[in-house]
Amino acid sequence: MTKQQNRILLVDDIPANIKILVGALRQNYKLVVATNGADAVKTALEKQPDLILLDVMMPGMDGYEVCKVLKSRAETADIPIIFVTAMSDEKDETRGFLLGAVDYIVKPVNPVIVKARVQTHIALRVAQAELQRHRDELEEMVLERTRELRDTQIEITNRLVQAAEYHDHQTSRHITRMAHYCVILGRAHGMKENELTLFFHATAMHDIGKVGISDAILHKKGTLTPDEFEEMKRHTLIGADLLYGAENELMNMAHLIALTHHEKWDGTGFPLGLKGEEIPFAGRVAALCDVFDALSSERPYKEAWPLEDAKKVIIEQKGIHFDPYVVELFEDNYEKIEEVYNKVK
Repeated sequence: MTKQQNRILLVDDIPANIKILVGALRQNYKLVVATNGADAVKTALEKQPDLILLDVMMPGMDGYEVCKVLKSRAETADIPIIFVTAMSDEKDETRGFLLGAVDYIVKPVNPVIVKARVQTHIALRVAQAELQRHRDELEEMVLERTRELRDTQIEITNRLVQAAEYHDHQTSRHITRMAHYCVILGRAHGMKENELTLFFHATAMHDIGKVGISDAILHKKGTLTPDEFEEMKRHTLIGADLLYGAENELMNMAHLIALTHHEKWDGTGFPLGLKGEEIPFAGRVAALCDVFDALSSERPYKEAWPLEDAKKVIIEQKGIHFDPYVVELFEDNYEKIEEVYNKVK
């Protein structure tokens, strides 16, 4: 931005004072003039000057009032204001600075001083604008890079989930339903939208550790033997191990869910036997949603339960298997959960 492009608003009710300021500045800046406080506010809003030279003692709305109004408006709050006044008392200067002025010029003005002060503050204004532009560009670059990384993480997540489905024969419908159930409860809890996006994709990997469990156990139609059940339980540790160590929010959340979605509120779950709030909130929500969908879905070893029967089990396990608070979220939002179930079959 060149000097000729900088616009300065001159505000004074005395024409002779305006003439002096115009004579000092017209060669280097675009000048606009207001002769009272109301016009000064209107002009500042319309013209968006780069600097305002503002007289203090004016009839009606004085300079202090004008400054206060301009600093209260988002459109003009950042415009630097220099008071130009015959009031030279220290308390008057202090009042001006407290209202947001950047400088004070005492009348009668010296054109050389006016030029120097204006040049200084215009240079600061230009530098601040340039700095802000660089900040905005950098922020946009960071946001774009973050979006790219997030998209890559989500793509990897989807591929991992697809690989697990080939092995486990769990349908994508089960994973989709459970993820949507978790988002419903997470939103009711007050999670932010960016957290819910992570939650959705992290939940999809809750059973990723089943890639390390034998097909004979995964696809067995009868009841598992104690040894087989112990082997099946290892999928939580395998999944947590697969997802551990990545330095991003998605994988960290997926790691916690994979590890803790079979923990129980009363401490009788696996693999760590965590109890109550020792279990991460995401794991507590995933535990309830996983059980609800497992009960209401067909599996090799059972038929699908009616939704009302599955709901009854969830409520009966309040404070035993499931966090009482999460059960309450489930009950309060059951219609939304039922809607997802009916859409994703």
